[in-house]
Amino acid sequence: MLEKNYNAAESEPKIAQRWEAAGAFKAGAGAKDGAETFCIVIPPPNVTGSLHMGHALNNTLQDILVRYERMRGKDVLWQPGMDHAGIATQMVVERQLMEKQQHRRDLGREKFVEEVWRWRDESGGAIFNQLRRLGASCDWSRERFTMDEGLSKAVLEVFVSLYKEGLIYKDKRLVNWDPKLLTAISDLEVEQVDTKGHLWHFRYPLEEGVTYEHPVAFDDDGKPTEWETRNYLVVATTRPETMLGDTGVAVHPDDKRYTSIVGKHVILPLVGRRIPIVADEYPDPEEGTGAVKMTPAHDFNDFEVGKRAGLRAVNVMTRDGHITLNGNDDFLEGLEESEALSRTLDECDGGPRFEVRKKIVARMEELGLLDKVEDHRHKVPHGDRGGVPIEPYLTDQWYVNAKVLAEPAIASVREGRTDFVPKNWEKTYFEWMENIQPWCISRQLWWGHQIPAWYGPDGTVFVERTEDEARAAANDHYDEPVELTRDEDVLDTWFSSALWPFSTLGWPEETPELARYYQTDVLITGFDIIFFWVARMMMMGLHFMKDEDGTPIEPFHTVYVHALVRDKHGAKMSKSKGNVIDPLELIDEYGADALRFTLAIMAAQGRDVKLDPQRVAGYRNFGTKLWNAARFAEMNGVALQKDFDPLKVNLTINRWILTELARTVHAITSGIESYRFNEASAAAYRFVWNQFCDWYLELLKPVFSGEDEAAKKESQGCAAYVLDEIYKLLHPFMPFMTEELWDQTPGRKGLLCHAPWPTPGYQDDEAADEINWLVDLVSGLRSVRAEMNVPPSAVAPLVVVGAGEETCVRLLRHDPAIKRLARVEDIVLEQEAPKGCAQIVVGEATYCLPLGTLIDVDAEKARLQKAIGKLSAEQAKIAKKLENEKFVANARPEVVQAERDRLAEIEGQMEKLTVALDRVEEAS
Repeated sequence: MLEKNYNAAESEPKIAQRWEAAGAFKAGAGAKDGAETFCIVIPPPNVTGSLHMGHALNNTLQDILVRYERMRGKDVLWQPGMDHAGIATQMVVERQLMEKQQHRRDLGREKFVEEVWRWRDESGGAIFNQLRRLGASCDWSRERFTMDEGLSKAVLEVFVSLYKEGLIYKDKRLVNWDPKLLTAISDLEVEQVDTKGHLWHFRYPLEEGVTYEHPVAFDDDGKPTEWETRNYLVVATTRPETMLGDTGVAVHPDDKRYTSIVGKHVILPLVGRRIPIVADEYPDPEEGTGAVKMTPAHDFNDFEVGKRAGLRAVNVMTRDGHITLNGNDDFLEGLEESEALSRTLDECDGGPRFEVRKKIVARMEELGLLDKVEDHRHKVPHGDRGGVPIEPYLTDQWYVNAKVLAEPAIASVREGRTDFVPKNWEKTYFEWMENIQPWCISRQLWWGHQIPAWYGPDGTVFVERTEDEARAAANDHYDEPVELTRDEDVLDTWFSSALWPFSTLGWPEETPELARYYQTDVLITGFDIIFFWVARMMMMGLHFMKDEDGTPIEPFHTVYVHALVRDKHGAKMSKSKGNVIDPLELIDEYGADALRFTLAIMAAQGRDVKLDPQRVAGYRNFGTKLWNAARFAEMNGVALQKDFDPLKVNLTINRWILTELARTVHAITSGIESYRFNEASAAAYRFVWNQFCDWYLELLKPVFSGEDEAAKKESQGCAAYVLDEIYKLLHPFMPFMTEELWDQTPGRKGLLCHAPWPTPGYQDDEAADEINWLVDLVSGLRSVRAEMNVPPSAVAPLVVVGAGEETCVRLLRHDPAIKRLARVEDIVLEQEAPKGCAQIVVGEATYCLPLGTLIDVDAEKARLQKAIGKLSAEQAKIAKKLENEKFVANARPEVVQAERDRLAEIEGQMEKLTVALDRVEEAS
């Protein structure tokens, strides 16, 4: 006998141990002979990571697919693994060292890396246990790590191969530089922080003798009416400290204000550098003054303009964000000694960037060159780990020629060999890939894959797989043994992740797993890493994985892009807002199944998940409903019958449930295969809660308590059969409870996770139509009673108007059920509907409930009018708020959306109450 209540906290760990002991999720477990393969590689979480709601959604959806395909008998591999998370992991270990008053440089590189490995073995990877709690059915015996021996070999092979093909090279370009962590970082590691700052407008004097006419007054059409002669240009900046590196001023070629001075020069204040005025499409004539200072070494846009216009790139900053002027040959080049320059060198050299900013503003004001200052709210890029503003920084780094590698990856998607779901994400993919920039792959860290490059005494670089090979190459080059120095940088974490689909299967070795499971099938990921991971896996996979004919093979045929999980108001979760929902806390409170089902049923394509913990509580109740239904069935003799044949059932109610089961099997199967997880889970919910629990078992009660033994046996066998199919259908969504129910069923052999997926094999439309008619009738009558506030104990006659022959037969056949379930006294056929009744239409007939015998009409009329009045007042208040343009513009988007949602809810309630009032007034 099943326990009265299902205890998720007790049962889930036991079920997980049962799966583990049975090797239930190992590659190929439960597969049919000669089965087709199905492979998914897990997006590797950081070794420092902890399960967050994005992980929970992503891995729930993967697990649904994996469990579904495993039950279909396929040879399934869900390949797990973790990312070494270069910056994050190094920071964790450095913090631990700081607690001991140690720095990594005190230890040296080799000892520090040993410390990181020790931390990884002792404390890293907690997220894998958390994924197990979620129910992720990976082949945990095949766990990979981006720094393990096999993957390190793959990284080495790819780097050396691409270098020798000319697709990896070293170059001096701008990067996102973190002055706290002292490393280049990727765009994904940069967060834009809304900041209250200033926009300083500076006057840059034109070279001696140069002037131009600048408009100062305009007519109503915006045409200039007055001009003044100026010997300066006004430029604006939010980073005054960078002006020390200015090497030009850009204006738009069509900006008539400055046409006469293009090709002339300004004299950079405080420095004395003579810098040209250039024409370029980049400046917007409508933005500010239309003249833009150019600092190619400290701004990404300026860098591109500088390349087009031939401007010098002068770096005026150190790696840790201090200004460097003395001894800086690039800065000093071409400058003449002057009092202004000497003062700038004295006051600014070696100073922190933001202190120098203040000094420069003060100097410009002192010289009368500060035109004006504006308060300016803008986005300032910060390093997400270091937490300080990053600097566009000119430095030597290693790059991948992404443009060349992108071409086959673009063609694969455009020609349909890899599909994005939803389709609209292909546009995002193409926009980035077709405008792709060189990929900076070097990082100034110690934890990661050290770049296999060695330098000779004159700086010649030797890229080889081993130091011995590099020495051999150097000896050939120099004709004698020389001292080599290895590049200290490590590779971007995304570099090793880009090889994930094939490196985890054993490449560069020709392993059986690689031959069997590559190409993988589906990648499930968030939209935010389409560029950083998906595109790069496509590029690397197509370059290194070829079939026997040399044709490139895509790493996966489908990319499913899921949305964000937000809070219940639609706001993005963040620690600063205090609205982060911890999935582990939800699992502790409601169980993993409830969380998984909630995420699945809310995972509509292209729509963010607005997660309210109360929804999770609601779907825990769904599990409870199924558990109670199984207990009720068990107490009424429901048990598996070996000789039960669905095709031989006689009772209409059983033929109906089998037909609805077949329809549900089709709906869930179709939903999973089309990645419409919300539709699949909604179909399961409707069938289990509404059709099986609420109606089928309720309609079987008279059969179970009756004396027709044949009907009873058939119904017991049918209910047991349907319950078994329910467990199978729900298993991908709610694996723990369904596995427990499966195990608790007497006479059971094997695990549910290996049971065959149901097939939609039964259909009796006539029986389905008849019982669905009964369900619609009783549901309609119940709704009317609820709307009209009829007391549950009240009974009244049911008057039926316009019933056809088939309906009359059904009314007679289901008379006891209608009276019991709809609280009807007598069923009467009439030619016309009596006055003062509530009416519903089902099929061709109208069903009437005389209200005068059921309620106090006057009291109900007053109640409804009061409720409508209250809602009407709230409706007007919200509508007025939403009509206020300032509210809509300034309030947080989630607040505005919440008001719109409430307004829609009120309108729905008003509609129902108005219908009810009309009925009451008719009755009176």
